[in-house]
Amino acid sequence: MFNFIRLVTDLPRNDDFWPHSKIQHIQALCIIIFFSYVLDYRMRITIAKKLSQPRQYIFKEYLTLTAVLFLVQNLIMIIGSLTGILIIGNGINDYIIANVICIPMYLLYYAIIRNDMIAARYHEQTLQLEKTKVGQLDMELKFLKSQYHPHFLFNALNTIYFQTEAGNTQARTSIELLSELLRYQLYDIQKTVTLKQEMNYTQAYIRLQQMRMSERLQLTQFYDEGMDNQEIHPLLFQPLIENAFKYVSGEYWINFRFELNGNEVIFRVENSLNWKGRPTKGKQGIGIENLKRRLNLLYPARYQLTITPADDVFTAELKIKL
Repeated sequence: MFNFIRLVTDLPRNDDFWPHSKIQHIQALCIIIFFSYVLDYRMRITIAKKLSQPRQYIFKEYLTLTAVLFLVQNLIMIIGSLTGILIIGNGINDYIIANVICIPMYLLYYAIIRNDMIAARYHEQTLQLEKTKVGQLDMELKFLKSQYHPHFLFNALNTIYFQTEAGNTQARTSIELLSELLRYQLYDIQKTVTLKQEMNYTQAYIRLQQMRMSERLQLTQFYDEGMDNQEIHPLLFQPLIENAFKYVSGEYWINFRFELNGNEVIFRVENSLNWKGRPTKGKQGIGIENLKRRLNLLYPARYQLTITPADDVFTAELKIKL
């Protein structure tokens, strides 16, 4: 572009268009091409970082880019001219031509790349939204199909409860807890529940699991008082809790901790292990795999699940942005 402009402006005035050797011009063109690719790479990185910013910052973005282009382009021309790598034949005229023509061309190219990346991201988000909707419908269908067996079990438990001797308080308590859990799964939960409802269910589930364990189990629980009416999809913590009770061994202790940090729920569970009770490395249960699939559907890019097995402690941490 620059050479074409020189051709149009210099030849009518009988100026020398190519006063130096061809090697120098080829060398200069190679340098310009190299810096153009570097600029293209940097532009794409900058756009990727700034796509999520509000619209009111777009003018500032282009203003900053114009200033950077002006500074870098003139710096390259000055250094190239002083070192003899770049040929600036007409002095100030060449600088004016480069700034007046090239910078707007760079800005136009930047705008084209930016719009293409916005369109690509919008298309990707649309596809992800459609996948989420399809996944939620599929989960709802599976949930409805799975209700038949729990519903029968819920009614059967009521019968067993009244057949259990009145003095057998532990058996009756277990049946009451199990009935409460089934009632929550069958009737209470919708697409989302409050954190308070989910914590009540979680406490009942932990209590039921604890009743079937040895009395020497040391169990500690912490529930953030700020967890109240915030909405969350149900039954996301249960697989991690079940996993802890399944694999606890060694010193035989389990720690559960629920925290609320702004709009982020943090659930951390730790349980003691010995080498015999440790889960096989590289393999995770069906419950954990199903949990990951649910999280990918319900909270795409809004959750973090970290599982850390060690020789004597198994740690799982789930963070969800509500």
